[in-house]
Amino acid sequence: MLKPSLQLKLGQSLTMTPQLQQAIRLLQLPILDLNAQIQEALEENIMLEMEDLPDVPRTDANSTAEVETIKADDEWQIRSAERMQDGGWNGEGRPISDFADESGETLREHLYWQLEIDNFTTREALIGEALVDSINDDGYLTDHVGEIIASLNEQPPISLEEAEQTLFKIQRLDPVGVGARSLSECVIRQIEQLDPETPGFRLALDIAADHLDLVASRDYGELRRGLRTSEEKLHEALALVRGCNPKPGLAVSPAAAQYVIPDVFVRKIDNRWQVEISPTGVPRLSVNQQYAKLLRGSGEHAVLKSQLQEARWLIRSLEIRNETLLKVATSIVSRQVAFFEQGDEAMKPMVLRDVAEEIGMHESTISRVTTNKYMHTPRGVFEFKYFFSSHLSSVSGEDQSSTSVRAKIRKLIAAENPCKPLSDSKITNMLKDEGISVARRTVAKYREAMNIPSSSDRRNRETR
Repeated sequence: MLKPSLQLKLGQSLTMTPQLQQAIRLLQLPILDLNAQIQEALEENIMLEMEDLPDVPRTDANSTAEVETIKADDEWQIRSAERMQDGGWNGEGRPISDFADESGETLREHLYWQLEIDNFTTREALIGEALVDSINDDGYLTDHVGEIIASLNEQPPISLEEAEQTLFKIQRLDPVGVGARSLSECVIRQIEQLDPETPGFRLALDIAADHLDLVASRDYGELRRGLRTSEEKLHEALALVRGCNPKPGLAVSPAAAQYVIPDVFVRKIDNRWQVEISPTGVPRLSVNQQYAKLLRGSGEHAVLKSQLQEARWLIRSLEIRNETLLKVATSIVSRQVAFFEQGDEAMKPMVLRDVAEEIGMHESTISRVTTNKYMHTPRGVFEFKYFFSSHLSSVSGEDQSSTSVRAKIRKLIAAENPCKPLSDSKITNMLKDEGISVARRTVAKYREAMNIPSSSDRRNRETR
């Protein structure tokens, strides 16, 4: 006969507290959106007050620039936490969509950028570009992998296994699940990002693999019987499934360019490049001390006490945002001093991991900080992401950044004889003479990205 007993069990788990969710959400907001959030909080929370009005800079050539931006998808773990609270799927079995994205880059461009700076070999990047070209706006691969690689004339020929491995790497980029061929595969890729020890992990994978139709129809009784599991375990697994984004591509959508307000200013003072948080644009908040004193020692006014706690969380979240922005911007500037001194041709190769390791943060945090955040420099206003680029090898052993190579290509074309424009092959050879090893197709890709016509088109334009 079994006897009741008590057991003490130790374990670790990651909990997304409301404070942490708020800090991460504010971290990814550009200044204009952040101001809107702050204004809403001031209207709803009597315990908050504004110390001073933000002095929003005028949108002239010296303070702002009209630029296109890349809006990274909301950190998918945050979406998970939100959908767990909201149910994730509506009563009609359709998924609830994410917040509207306000980026200036297409999904394709966002994935191209990651192919350049992530851990893809040259061959994998070539396969990846072909695969990305077949991904629709929802984020799904629309063509068969075999048909896609059949159009690539590479030696040795690309195998189906190579293409599948590259597709798997793409599906783990941001937004996670992009490039999936079915809803099931899309959800599985997102669940796989969780810690395997997460409650409901294995069961959630089983549901994603074979039972999403029952989730959509909300037939939980049949689902529980089919999986032979308890109601509690099923609830845990469903929370993970509902936390996934069924259309990850919609998190990255095109939008019109807009004027921006810099988050930080970069200046050279006493021969040193220094970074400081923009003193304008975001108001400073504080707790209304008069109301706070009235609540001390009182057991009543639960609503006001709740607002007081929320006010303190918001103020602390804004402090964390500024501290993180300053750390990331300072790291970027210290690594790109040559750029500030000499221009694009001196840009150093740098990836998210470099900054993450230096300041002790996760790469996903650096991705959020570098998206839709701008620094005002003597060379203009740049999005933080502008300073990240892939590595290209050189004869000297010192890596070159793709941004630097683009600048060199632009310089060579600007100095060419208009009657005899430089071909991509000629530019490739000229770069090799400078010790930069780059393929002709890469030169062509960079040239097209800069909206520079081919040599034949440039010659024809000159003769007309």
